[in-house]
Amino acid sequence: MRVHYPRTPHLPWSPGATADDVRAGELSGLRGREVVVTEKLDGENTTLYPDGMHARSPDSAHHPSRAWVKGLQGRIGARIPAGWRVCGENVYARHSIAYQELESWFYGFSVWAGDRCLDWDRTVAFLRELGVPAPPVLWRGVFDERVLRGLRLDTQRQEGYVVRTVEGFGREEFAGRVAKWVRREHVRTDTHWMHAAVVANGLGPAAALWSVRSGADADAAALLSAVKVAGKDPAGACAAVAEVASRLDAIGRYGDARLAGVLAAALHAMPRAWLAARLTGPLGMPLARRVADLVGLHAGLRRPYPDEDRRAGLVRMASAADLGVLHAVAASVPAGEADDEAREQVEWSALHAEEAGLLGPGPLEPLRTGLREALTGLGREAADRCWAETREAYAGGRIATVEEAVAATWRWRSGRFPRLVHLVGPSGSGKSTFAAGLSGIDVRLSLDELREARGSRAGQRDNREVLGECLDRLDAALTGGATVVWDATSLNQHQRSVVHAVARRRDALTTYVVMLVEEDELHRRNERREHPVPPHVLAAQARRFVPPYPGQAHRIWYVGASGTVEDVVGAVDAEEA
Repeated sequence: MRVHYPRTPHLPWSPGATADDVRAGELSGLRGREVVVTEKLDGENTTLYPDGMHARSPDSAHHPSRAWVKGLQGRIGARIPAGWRVCGENVYARHSIAYQELESWFYGFSVWAGDRCLDWDRTVAFLRELGVPAPPVLWRGVFDERVLRGLRLDTQRQEGYVVRTVEGFGREEFAGRVAKWVRREHVRTDTHWMHAAVVANGLGPAAALWSVRSGADADAAALLSAVKVAGKDPAGACAAVAEVASRLDAIGRYGDARLAGVLAAALHAMPRAWLAARLTGPLGMPLARRVADLVGLHAGLRRPYPDEDRRAGLVRMASAADLGVLHAVAASVPAGEADDEAREQVEWSALHAEEAGLLGPGPLEPLRTGLREALTGLGREAADRCWAETREAYAGGRIATVEEAVAATWRWRSGRFPRLVHLVGPSGSGKSTFAAGLSGIDVRLSLDELREARGSRAGQRDNREVLGECLDRLDAALTGGATVVWDATSLNQHQRSVVHAVARRRDALTTYVVMLVEEDELHRRNERREHPVPPHVLAAQARRFVPPYPGQAHRIWYVGASGTVEDVVGAVDAEEA
């Protein structure tokens, strides 16, 4: 059934309201509720269904400006559930505002399941999985008329804004839960756009990313440009990109999963730590980290592995990557002279993963969700510890169900265990600054400060003795139940393992704090440090840096150039790979 999109009422202070427009009277449907304010785009209201689309009117006729969005519906329609519809703005054709940097020619602003509009967070997540961006968010918070009246827009480039409740609502509530502010005289052309020649609005670099998310063919050169690594042999990436996209389509991976796999195939030869830091800007930390981990892990599937240990290894790997995507990347990237043998190993691994039920998206999600519900009310660190122990027990084949997980983790629910916060990253990446902002820390151990106490902060001659002394202090502190910060570069797994061994012996909850900062920024920071390291030493650290993978500690916090935690893996309430 086709549904006409309701008319959105104007806010009382909207200058663009005309005599024919609907106006919001009292705002009781918004007051006291959390709202989100998004930019109102200058396009054509359009609704997509599983089997078709229409403009505002369900009987809208063909127009050349609608051809592109019809193609989009053809790609994503099968992923819209029966009875659902996606409402948004078709901005292919220029109306009154000439856009130059659009992420797509269609933006979704609401998703309806029958007569129910989904809440905003579910809406954004669902749209992202389809490969459809949402309009830019201008503000979010509890409705505050003073704040909304104070919003300042560039009315030469922005038509207005829309305010809606974050929570979902029924169709009958629409007029009270959604309202808009539109600039004065928002139509600023002499000829209506439908009767003029169609002029396409301009797309920005991010459009290539959204195109891949939606299921379109991947343009390797455009993708590399979008993530700011142009010039890294896009021609050589084309074949791998095309093959991995085909494989991902075959297993039904779209949205961020498809984009991560395609980018990993295109960037498979890049250093993992460099990639994670470089991609954070255009992709955000969670997706950047996933792409980098796919790049780092895919080669492991090409090597022989003992079959008796394979299931446990795959379960642990499933905490770090979507195994369906990982196997698609490993099968698509050429392996040189040993390519045939490598592909055979990947196929064999995929068979084992399929038999173990690990190739689908989120294979550990039912276990995690069930455990989280069973532990409702438990402190966060105790719950995270229970989830970490559950993952390991499941990998080892000792448990298989949520009930068994609950029974197996009883000893950790009290929260009576020490904690280790292990900082990881090159000099100047912000480790000490981050540690200084942590609360509840009993002991901070710094190798640099111990060297300084011996006479030279930069001295490396006594490294073995300094490390031994620091490990002894760590052991004593954890034995006493303390929360300890370990502040050192810890650039590779070998360096981290000696610290981790002490924490494991004392049953400590271990959290890696991984600093992912681009090398250029490291050098800029180093110049301003009180104790700078020689530039060649810093460059060597950046080259040697191998960040930990998810699963190598109970949980991992990823910190970017902002100095704040931008991604979390291993927490019971965090989104897994």
